[in-house]
Amino acid sequence: MGKKKKKYKMKTYKAAAKRFKVTKTGKIMRTKGGKSHLRRRKSKRVKRQFSKMIEVTNPGDKRRIKRLAPYLKRYS
Repeated sequence: MGKKKKKYKMKTYKAAAKRFKVTKTGKIMRTKGGKSHLRRRKSKRVKRQFSKMIEVTNPGDKRRIKRLAPYLKRYS
């Protein structure tokens, strides 16, 4: 009986897991920045759009997010 080689789990960066969501089709979605303060002077339309999530389109960013949160589909 040979020893089994231990497989290690990759650690998830929790900050990345909280910031991004993955859709059923596999798109990585992110929220917009600039919604924490100074909202009084922004128009209603802009404030409404802050609640929407937008897709991460840059391939380099997608690769980085997948590396930071390898089990991202499980958290969404």
